[in-house]
Amino acid sequence: MEEYRLLGELGRSKALRLLGSVSLGRLVFTHHALPAIRPVNHVVEGETIIVRATAGAAITSATGRAGVVVAYEADDIDPATRLGWSVIVVGTARLMTDEVAAARYRARVRPWIGGTADDVITISAELISGYEMVPAAAEAAR
Repeated sequence: MEEYRLLGELGRSKALRLLGSVSLGRLVFTHHALPAIRPVNHVVEGETIIVRATAGAAITSATGRAGVVVAYEADDIDPATRLGWSVIVVGTARLMTDEVAAARYRARVRPWIGGTADDVITISAELISGYEMVPAAAEAAR
């Protein structure tokens, strides 16, 4: 017998808490007028996502001085049980220019790839959507 799952919407605070419980996500932005997606590691501070970028990375040039609208997605889904969650944040990505704050984030966000990753990018959590997959039986019991 196949077990069904239901998709339940997450509230803003729970979605941010879950996002902060993992360290890897996907940054979605426009590069040469096309969608680009990059896996990056992150930390969440309040309603801001902080990532580091290597020198010359496409996202660094895309942010510019005014910033750029991006999406950020992270999830934790167990392939065996088919349970888990996914959170998507839409907000403005900006290159951090405050060198003292940037140094603090460089110490907290350790890149998973080699090379110099001195650029720090902040993403404001303007729109947050999150969903969790729960067993259909558990939802019916609520």
